[in-house]
Amino acid sequence: MASTARTAGTPAAIATDAVAELARERVDHRFKGLPPDADGRSVGELAAERRSLFTGGFTTPVLALSAEALDHNLGLMEQWSERHGLAFAPHGKTSMAPRLFERQLDRGAWGITAATPAQVRVYRAFGVRRIFLANEVVDAAALRWLAGELAADQELRIVTYVDSVRGVELMDAALRDAGAGRPLDVVVELGAVGARTGVRTEAEGEAVADAVAATATLRLVGVAGYEAEIPDADAETVDAWLRRLTGLAVAFDKAGRFAGVEEIVVSAGGSAWFDAVASVFAELPPLSAPVLKLLRSGAYVTHDDGQYRRKTPFNRHPDEGTLHPAFRLWAQVVSRPETGMAYLNAGKRDVSYDLDLPEPQVVRSARDGSLRPATGLTVTRLADQHAFVSLTGEEAERLEVGDWVGLGLSHPCTVFEKWPLIPLATADGTVTEYVRTFF
Repeated sequence: MASTARTAGTPAAIATDAVAELARERVDHRFKGLPPDADGRSVGELAAERRSLFTGGFTTPVLALSAEALDHNLGLMEQWSERHGLAFAPHGKTSMAPRLFERQLDRGAWGITAATPAQVRVYRAFGVRRIFLANEVVDAAALRWLAGELAADQELRIVTYVDSVRGVELMDAALRDAGAGRPLDVVVELGAVGARTGVRTEAEGEAVADAVAATATLRLVGVAGYEAEIPDADAETVDAWLRRLTGLAVAFDKAGRFAGVEEIVVSAGGSAWFDAVASVFAELPPLSAPVLKLLRSGAYVTHDDGQYRRKTPFNRHPDEGTLHPAFRLWAQVVSRPETGMAYLNAGKRDVSYDLDLPEPQVVRSARDGSLRPATGLTVTRLADQHAFVSLTGEEAERLEVGDWVGLGLSHPCTVFEKWPLIPLATADGTVTEYVRTFF
């Protein structure tokens, strides 16, 4: 049978009424950066005011999402995935933002990927019906809840990892105790020596698959893994690992391990190697059932000005497009006590710092609102609430207390989690919407 990227059936929809309810939440002290005089208004009422990020009463530091960059990135990955014959389940842990899930699903996503049962609970609260849980789940309480969700919604599809016989035993016991009426779909995770989770050998994978087949509570539907955790990952090692993954799928199918399965899942792909995933997955031979070739990149939605700017596959394939960084953190200069140094009112509580320090990109004058490049500004370290900025050239004299500095950020996952409500602003600074996160 021919392999397919997308499948028919229940659309990957989100509960629009639950998302709409977010606009009725009241603004108050929980949401940093928002105008103090907006307290008591609903999020929707505040959005309708279309305030300026710079003159509308927002307090610094304030994180903003670019409306234009966000829309561009959503469209680019939708088109790229379709062009390469891949279904797409973007990793929701990046944003944990139902408004963004809605947009991703509207732009053709098959479903949303999760890393933990807690994240799945958020997805279900907003009606997501196709969830790829890219992790092992051996917690009995979580498995009982998953069984309950599957029983309550016959159109719900959840796929999760298995990588050990003992894990299968624990899952089976918990699901039997819960009286599970529908089997939970699982994929054998392939890892690599020195990497993260996943079986290390094909023989181990076969043993796990046999353990699944011996249960009535689990159903083997495919294979999956995450190539970016391969130690010293490069084009050669990633390609070799991906070929092992597709080879495992072919071997399982030849052995009849997918008998009765309507659709075989083969999944990989973070935000650094999705071009390699597309290339190797394109070579999969026909299997006994249609193949859902599932990509799971998440960071693309906002891209960044650090790790993913360096690692995106679009650097290798510029003819296929370019992702745009969508985050900018605006902070103010609060102190200039030494020549060549300035201190901003944003620190570890506001920005990511696990991969790269923030990158000063633009200065907005507190005197007249004019913008200029942040030439000569470098963040050297962060305290909890301060950024230490070294100054060279003209800015050593020109930068003033009160000026706003726009910072580019690295690693969107650790940016989103610091901001429960994020303004979405157009290029001129007009805030048109607010994105609620649930971490």
